[in-house]
Amino acid sequence: MGAHDTVRVGCGAGFSGDRLDAPLPVVRSLIASGGPAAIMFETLGERTLALAQLARLENPDHGYEPLLERMLEPILEPCLAHGIRILGNFGQANPRAAARAIRALGKRLGCRPMRIAVVTGDDLVASGAVSGLEDGHGTPLPLGNVICANAYLGAAPLVEALAAGADVVVTGRVADPSLALAPFAHFHGWSLDDPMMAAAGTAAGHLLECGAQVTGGYYADPGFKDVPHPERIAYPVVAMQADGRFVVGKGDDIGGLVNRHTVTEQLLYEIHDPSSYLTPDVTLDITEVALSEIGSDQVRVEGARGREKPRTLKVTVGHEAGWFGEAEISYAGPNALDRARLALDVVRKRLPSDIRMRGDLIGVASVFNDDDGAWLAARGGDATLSRRGDAGAAAGAASRLLQDVRLRIAISAPDRATAARAPEEVLALYCAGPAGGGGIRSSLRRRISTTSGYIRRELVRHTVEFVE
Repeated sequence: MGAHDTVRVGCGAGFSGDRLDAPLPVVRSLIASGGPAAIMFETLGERTLALAQLARLENPDHGYEPLLERMLEPILEPCLAHGIRILGNFGQANPRAAARAIRALGKRLGCRPMRIAVVTGDDLVASGAVSGLEDGHGTPLPLGNVICANAYLGAAPLVEALAAGADVVVTGRVADPSLALAPFAHFHGWSLDDPMMAAAGTAAGHLLECGAQVTGGYYADPGFKDVPHPERIAYPVVAMQADGRFVVGKGDDIGGLVNRHTVTEQLLYEIHDPSSYLTPDVTLDITEVALSEIGSDQVRVEGARGREKPRTLKVTVGHEAGWFGEAEISYAGPNALDRARLALDVVRKRLPSDIRMRGDLIGVASVFNDDDGAWLAARGGDATLSRRGDAGAAAGAASRLLQDVRLRIAISAPDRATAARAPEEVLALYCAGPAGGGGIRSSLRRRISTTSGYIRRELVRHTVEFVE
């Protein structure tokens, strides 16, 4: 497609489970601005994909974004009516099933007929290319207990789908920035082999990919970095010029904030080497990016540079890692901390020493605690620890002040029965003591570990098909 003066892409989701009311204000903003536009949905973290693969194995109609229909219902008709393209990796482990669900949603809503493209090829287990996986040093990657192995595809198949007239593009594992680069390249007529244009689109996609992070969500820290109306935070929209300069703004809602600080934080998010951010489409260099505030909630970005794309593609590999059980119980009122410490000690003594268990006292030690409890014990948090010395004095003072403590027990084990000891032992504390425990919540689930590998680009082949 020929170049346009400005192409806009907004973000409707930055992860699986993002706010369902976020996309509509973005779409309203795109409609009001006019011109070529798209909305992207990034719903696929590393663990999300492994969990989706498990869901698909249990039911062949599952394995895509669980909130897909609710996410798209408010915006599908207005997007189709105004020519706003929808792109999302909400296909997760089952893009074809996701496409069928979107088609059914459109029929239920009475939408016009739409062209839904499905991009596949990322699933290396399905394609048989998994044997080509390597670590970062060229050594073959161990493949024991592999649930899934998905390569990060780039923007090329998405551009192909848009060029073929897709209204909606459904993908599995695609690099997050590629969801934005594709419509920019399509509408502006960029070649994906032009590293400078690919760099501009990738930088914009990187700023968009996490949704409200760039519009003040993750930035907010009251009293230090205040953000207006965080309960109504608007999600981001990028207006891209044909020469690769762009402006970051936000959708049609009252909340949120876009300034040099919010954009800088997101620009550096998950960046290891600012001069060499590797994506399937380009090696991005942001070391000379310049940011300028040109108006309220408007930041111009320019100076992204690109080099040739990497020879390999990153692959997320999911492995079966046994089972995970956890449970929590609260203790409140006088002496609550000591009672919670005693409960932790009771559970620890009842479990065999070879069980991998973690105990946290939420409100005392959870974020800073460690798996073996050394951090907590060093601060007098173990009921078996002597109360002598500074740690003991601090523990005694804390015990008098804290009247609301929640104990969390977690067990990681190779088998379900062992992991189940966590909810079983915590449940028994109701009557077995100590006194006054309540509000138990527990869970027991399969555990999945993820690792990263690499595969030569030429071993991965994408396909684009349409579900009418």
